[in-house]
Amino acid sequence: MDRSAYLAQYISGAVHIWHSALRSKCTQRRPAFQEHTGAMTDPQPAPLADDFSPVLYTAQTLFTGLGGAQSPGAVVVSRGTVAATGHPDLLRRNFPHAREVDAGAVISPLPANAHTHLDMSAYRFQALPYFRWIPEVVVAQQSQRGLAGALTGAGVLSGLGQPLGDIVWDPAVMEALLPREHLRGVLYFEVLGPRPEQAQERFARFREQVEGFRRLERPGGLRVGVSPHASYTVSAPLLRLVTEYAAGEGLPIQIHVGEHPSETELFATGAGPLWEHRIPGLYPDTFAEVMGRAPQAGLTPVRYLDELGVLRHQPTLVHMVNVNADDIRRVAEAGCAVVSCPRSNTNLECGRFPLAEYLAAGVEAALGTDSVASGETLDIRDELNFARQLYPEMDPRLLLRAAVKGGARVLGLKVPPIRRGERWQAEWVWDGPR
Repeated sequence: MDRSAYLAQYISGAVHIWHSALRSKCTQRRPAFQEHTGAMTDPQPAPLADDFSPVLYTAQTLFTGLGGAQSPGAVVVSRGTVAATGHPDLLRRNFPHAREVDAGAVISPLPANAHTHLDMSAYRFQALPYFRWIPEVVVAQQSQRGLAGALTGAGVLSGLGQPLGDIVWDPAVMEALLPREHLRGVLYFEVLGPRPEQAQERFARFREQVEGFRRLERPGGLRVGVSPHASYTVSAPLLRLVTEYAAGEGLPIQIHVGEHPSETELFATGAGPLWEHRIPGLYPDTFAEVMGRAPQAGLTPVRYLDELGVLRHQPTLVHMVNVNADDIRRVAEAGCAVVSCPRSNTNLECGRFPLAEYLAAGVEAALGTDSVASGETLDIRDELNFARQLYPEMDPRLLLRAAVKGGARVLGLKVPPIRRGERWQAEWVWDGPR
């Protein structure tokens, strides 16, 4: 063997030994992937693919944020970047040298908590019938409500990385949360006022406050929205003023509608448990004065909002449990989205949200936790797992899409897609509906 050939062989052998040692060192440094099984625990860091072997992550369900979810699904990651997504069998054939890892239940962008009350995060959870829960929980623990609770709740959601839709009644909460980094979504400033003669005065003050909050918005951060509290706690003229203002300014809107069966009774008769449990000094003598028309058989909260002109501004309607087929048709035709809080509605004995009917009508649906006082936790993954039990007949992929894409759309956000060329995120591996 001449000198040059010997030297080439020597260098080749040395490079091979160096590569082997480097691969061994990388393997020791990166722990094996641990499946994320607890909904309230943070996902474990996924192993990064090194320069020499891509990783094939498989899951029971894959939702890339584009189109529908698929089961099973897989993602190939090379050098920390998504190389391909699709069916596991196809990716195994296309990437035969990839190291395969069972990621467990779900690979998906994170879900959004489309409706919550962070200022009640210091409350103690209690499951009680609706008309017991209000005095025994909401009123009894009133001293626990406010800025401290909101900051606690915001910290939880920031740690989870979940976008939020928070209903806020305290200006101090708006001022404290809007500048915070690592939070995305909408803070809906709330207004109540069932007395029509006070509508102009309340609206003027409300608009002044909202304009002040908007100056605190920052690019990519939380946005300011508005929330006329409920169909029966805000007078007809105030509802019109707030929703027309919001529509003109491009502000998102959320309204509580159809949570408890007694709400339907109130609009049909002007009486019932909801009226009997009102705070006397807050309301006028009759409910007819609140809505500016006489109650009538067949009048529902949704129909009332539609005929008042509120639905044409496309507010997001929260709860929407106690509705009929005509209500769902009106919501679909107006292009409104709806948010369900399954645990809260179950715990307060309000009923079962007709999810299949909304989806069949083409209504965008999302999920929210409501407050910890009625929903127990702020993690929307817990809500999603509960919904899987509540709707055993439904394809879990539809629930997953509602939590992720539905929630993002309600909040005016884009879902970060899992596709070729995107940087791989360990948080995309999480427990979900199985």
